[in-house]
Amino acid sequence: MTDRETGRGRDDGRPERQEGMHGDGDTPREGEEAARGDGEAERGRDETAEERADRQWQDLMQEIRVVQTGVQILLGFLLTVVFTPRYESLSSADKGIYVLTVVLGSLATGALIGPVSFHRLVAGRRIKPETVAWASRLTFIGILLLLATLTTALVLILRVATDNAIVPWLVAGVLAWYLLCWFALPLWARSRYTAKRRE
Repeated sequence: MTDRETGRGRDDGRPERQEGMHGDGDTPREGEEAARGDGEAERGRDETAEERADRQWQDLMQEIRVVQTGVQILLGFLLTVVFTPRYESLSSADKGIYVLTVVLGSLATGALIGPVSFHRLVAGRRIKPETVAWASRLTFIGILLLLATLTTALVLILRVATDNAIVPWLVAGVLAWYLLCWFALPLWARSRYTAKRRE
C-alpha cells in the first residue's frame, strides 16, 4: 500500500511531491495556475518572492561576470595607448575619439561593477527584490555604454589602420551586428515564444 492509502506521510520532513508535477518541479499542478495570480502562472515556477530574487540575483551575477571580463580587458588596453610613442602622432580628432572611448569604457566599468557595490551596501536589509531590480538596470546601462565604447574604439582603430572612406561603412556593419546579437534577436525570441506560451 502507498503512503497516501495508509495515511502516512513522508518521514524525512520534506513535503510530498504533488501529483501532476514533473521531476524538475517547475510545472504546476493542473488547475493550480487558476488559483495563483497571472504573474505566477506565466512565471511557471512555484517559488516565493525571496526565492525568485535569489535565483535572479545568481543569474545576473553570471551575466555580469561575462561582461565585466570583456570591459576590463578593453579598458586596460585603452589606458596603455596614451603611453605609446604612436599616440603623439595621432591627429587631434583621433585623440578626441580616444578620450571619448576611455571615458565611455570607464563609465561602462562603473555601471557593471555597481551591482556588486549596491548589494554589499544593502546586504541584510531584506530588500533583495529591489536590489535585483536596480542591479538589472545598472547592468543594462553598462551594456549600452559597452556598446558605445566598442563602437568608438572601432572607429579609432580603423581610422588609424585603414582608409577613412570605408571606416563609416565598416563601423556601421559591426554596429548592426552588435544590435542584432544583443537586442534584436533576444527581443524577437521574447516576443515569439512568450506569445506561444500564452496561447
